Amino acid sequence: MAFYCYTDIEDPHLEVKRHRKFLKELDAKARIYIAYNGINAQMSLRQEDAYSYIDWLKSDPRFANTMFKMDPSDEHVFPRLTIKFRKQLVSLDKLPDIAKGGEHVPPEKWKKMLEERDENTILIDVRNGYESNIGHFDGAECPPLEAFREFPQYAEELAHRKDPKKTKVMMYCTGGIRCETYSALLKELGFNEVYQLLGGVIHYGHEVGNEYWKGKLFVFDDRLSVPLSDEKHELISNCHFCNKKCDTYYNCANMDCNELFLCCPDCAEKYRGCCCEECSKSKRRRPYEKTERPKPFRKWYHYSETKEKIQNDDDTSGN
Repeated sequence: MAFYCYTDIEDPHLEVKRHRKFLKELDAKARIYIAYNGINAQMSLRQEDAYSYIDWLKSDPRFANTMFKMDPSDEHVFPRLTIKFRKQLVSLDKLPDIAKGGEHVPPEKWKKMLEERDENTILIDVRNGYESNIGHFDGAECPPLEAFREFPQYAEELAHRKDPKKTKVMMYCTGGIRCETYSALLKELGFNEVYQLLGGVIHYGHEVGNEYWKGKLFVFDDRLSVPLSDEKHELISNCHFCNKKCDTYYNCANMDCNELFLCCPDCAEKYRGCCCEECSKSKRRRPYEKTERPKPFRKWYHYSETKEKIQNDDDTSGN
């Protein structure tokens, strides 16, 4: 379950305590960030508990209009329950006024806009590069961003490249929260027509399917990537090593690297879950386990019991 809500929270530290008290009674694992200007959360919990939480949160007038996006899973997709205070929900050095952001466009209308866009319309994927590499809307401009903080520089460049008064901007992200900030930033730079996909790509997949979408959707949990819908999807990404078509992400097994990279099963086994030959020789390396659904790395202490296994593997391979 994923959601966000921009709203004034006078005492976010108190809200953190309220959430911890309510969720400790449930089998919930999550990443929940609470700031003075709202809440951003991704959670995994049983369906009946999810609805209990939704009812509890919406009973507070501040969160009454929150949109929740839910997908089935056969296991928890987060390692623990994390509820933290953050100074801001989206990390930017200077936050624009999100109340002056772009127009929210529901999925069906978004689909129609995709079909009717002309040479004066630009479709922007405002996610990081590793997210758009594995999947994006057909014809989208995908800036090679590595972090949220890099978007303002891209926006400045866009304002010089395109006439803000004549250019219609369509922008999207995973769940919608980044567009709240980034659309407001583009408005401040003089773009008059800015449209953001309501509920993000997740909501589009629920309502429309994967029409006009290419590849899979990157997600910030143990799944790493998921199909946008049950429909057959186009494979657009390639292995980091051999360039073979693949859509499986790995975190480098070297705990001092943790590079996120696309890799086919053969190369993953060859390099033992690492992004390069050098990392495959690291002593602070997670044990490689061949699986169709690799998960993100855990902290080093989770692997302390397997250090001997890693050493044995190294001895066997001659490293």
